[in-house]
Amino acid sequence: MSTAMLLDLPRQHRAGERVGIVSICSAHPLVVESALLAGRENRHAVLIEATCNQVNQDGGYTGMTPLDFRQFVEAIAAKVGFDTGKLILGGDHLGPNPWKHLPADEAMEKSRVMIAAFAAAGFTKLHLDTSMGCAAEPVALPDDVTAERAAFLAQAAESALPAGGEKPVYIIGTEVPVPGGALEALDHLQVTKPAAALDTIEVHRRAFAARGLSDPFSRVVGVVVQPGVEFGNEDVVVYEPAKARALSDVLQQAPQFVFEAHSTDYQPETALSALVADGFSILKVGPALTFALREAIYGLDQVAVALGVLSPRQTVALAMEELMLREPQHWQKYYHGGDAALRVQRHFSYSDRIRYYWPHPDAVSAVNRLMAALGSSTIPMPLISQFLGNLHSAVAIDGHATDARSLLLLAIRQQIDLYARSARTLAHGNS
Repeated sequence: MSTAMLLDLPRQHRAGERVGIVSICSAHPLVVESALLAGRENRHAVLIEATCNQVNQDGGYTGMTPLDFRQFVEAIAAKVGFDTGKLILGGDHLGPNPWKHLPADEAMEKSRVMIAAFAAAGFTKLHLDTSMGCAAEPVALPDDVTAERAAFLAQAAESALPAGGEKPVYIIGTEVPVPGGALEALDHLQVTKPAAALDTIEVHRRAFAARGLSDPFSRVVGVVVQPGVEFGNEDVVVYEPAKARALSDVLQQAPQFVFEAHSTDYQPETALSALVADGFSILKVGPALTFALREAIYGLDQVAVALGVLSPRQTVALAMEELMLREPQHWQKYYHGGDAALRVQRHFSYSDRIRYYWPHPDAVSAVNRLMAALGSSTIPMPLISQFLGNLHSAVAIDGHATDARSLLLLAIRQQIDLYARSARTLAHGNS
């Protein structure tokens, strides 16, 4: 079963095996395709997750329900020849976040409907995140309230499971700061205190037991904590094992669990490997993948201009600037400064809020225009060196195809392979 490897992660960590799994948190079709190609070629399972904001019963910002997302991923799997028996679909931050402006009862009812839809659609990794306050509540809730709401959602998920379907594993807890990149300075980042991690586990254990959910709690395999990694608009806090040693030691007292590390984007390979070794066995990555994709698209922009097949007024970068200025809702609250600083952040921020615009018809049209202009022609190596320098060595050494689409997939794949090496997915061929 596809979730068996998740349930086995705590045992592997206790046995000293430095093995983890990469969670691909993206709904971009090229990211999904690249991840599934990597899984097919290396014969390992692929975990793809959708957040509550991306995908929900109302469509989220992708316009997809959980069933739509499953069909979307499975269609790409069929196209590339990936065995869906090795596909794990997850729901991330499932809780009231999309509706926290509503009173708690209303927001939790919407959350119940959402997680039931994820469970009914066969998602088998469910992150219960009910830590945020709703209307008239404090921003952060007491642990017992958070846990009770999480148990309520777990009960809803269990009730919605398809007959004969695989039972899901659960993730509890949330990280600090909020998901998707820090909104403030990163010099005050705090590693989760060991006592707080243990309290999170215990309060959830009690809340599940109060609802008669002992079997679902036995399938809670991971706890989200803050190991001391984060990224902002232009900064990355790199993992320092010494600072998380006491937190990592918590797993000796809680052998049922591993830790799930969020916001690991842009970490160097040595840091990612250290995270896995220290029991942060589930590595989540999202913005770094679409950041790499955007870099490659903008590089191809310049290739097309240099080749004379696209005018400077037809570039994707220009189309994206016009789109983001016209519809600023996805970045305006998150980026700050003067006009020049805002322009840099819109396009190049590590937070990568430009990713919210790629499904927009204007963005799709601009990318399609670029790809049509370049077609299936081979991109000259000197132009790859000039405008796509981080891909040049891979192409030169491995003989990778150099048409535009292949180069986009390669840009994403480099990041995915970095994570797979860190989790030793490539070395072990986990399935």
